[in-house]
Amino acid sequence: MTAHTWVDVPDGSPFPLQHLPYGVLAWGEEGPLACVAIGDHALVLSGIDDLRELGLFDHGTLDPLLAAGPAVWAQVRDRVTALLQDPAQEQAVRPHLRPVANARQLLAFTVADYVDFYSSEHHATNVGHIFRPDAAALPANWKHLPIGYHGRAGTVIVSGTDIVRPSGQQKAPGSTPTFGPSRRLDVEVEVGFVVGTPSRLSVPVTAAQFTDHVFGVVLVNDWSARDIQAWEYVPLGPFLGKSFATSVSGWVTPLAALAPARVAPPAQDPAVLPYLHDTDPWALDLHLELSLTRGGRTCVLSRPEFAGMYWTPGQQLAHLTVNGASLRTGDLFASGTVSGPVPDQRGSLLELSWGGTAPLMAEGIGAVTFLEDGDTVTIRATATGMGGVPIGLGELVGTIRPART
Repeated sequence: MTAHTWVDVPDGSPFPLQHLPYGVLAWGEEGPLACVAIGDHALVLSGIDDLRELGLFDHGTLDPLLAAGPAVWAQVRDRVTALLQDPAQEQAVRPHLRPVANARQLLAFTVADYVDFYSSEHHATNVGHIFRPDAAALPANWKHLPIGYHGRAGTVIVSGTDIVRPSGQQKAPGSTPTFGPSRRLDVEVEVGFVVGTPSRLSVPVTAAQFTDHVFGVVLVNDWSARDIQAWEYVPLGPFLGKSFATSVSGWVTPLAALAPARVAPPAQDPAVLPYLHDTDPWALDLHLELSLTRGGRTCVLSRPEFAGMYWTPGQQLAHLTVNGASLRTGDLFASGTVSGPVPDQRGSLLELSWGGTAPLMAEGIGAVTFLEDGDTVTIRATATGMGGVPIGLGELVGTIRPART
């Protein structure tokens, strides 16, 4: 049981009182409802009188809350916590607690822009060795700026949405280009950051202003068609090999819940330029897990650690806006694939199977290179919450369906 609440929270729940992630759920024929999760229940926020008066929760989306800014975020979180801690409020609140198991999870916010970074030195080094074995693993600019690309906001989808195998141009060595379904469909285990407060065009946002603008964290799977990507990405970078789908978790964990998970980031050498300097830099100690279900059997393939990412979230935000690009409510920027220094911490099948040349032997499944139709991929993450209580960031699930061409 989680202490200090009248709500019955099961032991080991990913959503204790200290967590309170936000999401949008729908029950039966009802429309979408903004909620916070605690245990295996969700509290419908529009049902609470003083929260309803804020006018933030009547629209079936978190968009108004995101736009309201840090002071309101803290106000809502404090009020929900107080309600769940006060036994005198039980009769007023309990009618608005509903079981999560009976609901459909919806995309919690409107994605404005989507940017994906390339912030793991281990992932970038592995990819360099796989694709450029006779050249330097890291590009010359890699340790001077957070490399990223703009994705397609319209194909960001919520956990549980099926992934249709994409088709596109591919070219095997020594052959002419062909068109067809991707044969090297891959996953990317990532962490994403959701922007709440917008910024003005032409005014950069510094790393120190991160918490003034960023509301919370989601899990991200930036699905990748490696064969399509390999043929198209020179000279301008990822396009159709990435833009067909990016999955995000339904629950958005507020930054306040992850304050105890802040740790020192890795040392950076060479020193960064002044606009990337942060007077109080931090990383997040998140423990990720990638599992694959194939033929009715499930195996954990890897356990990446987010704390080792070379570029911090604050530096990513500073670089994203240093040219004057503005932030909008609902902007999503992701870390890029999270990989560690050892094989069982790699966050993509490209790395786990070393480009398909060394299939991963998954217990109960057998040899794994890239994704097959019918495969289900699940990403989970945990962190240490307030009072040392472990919290989960929900889960991110997607199942591969055959191409439609």
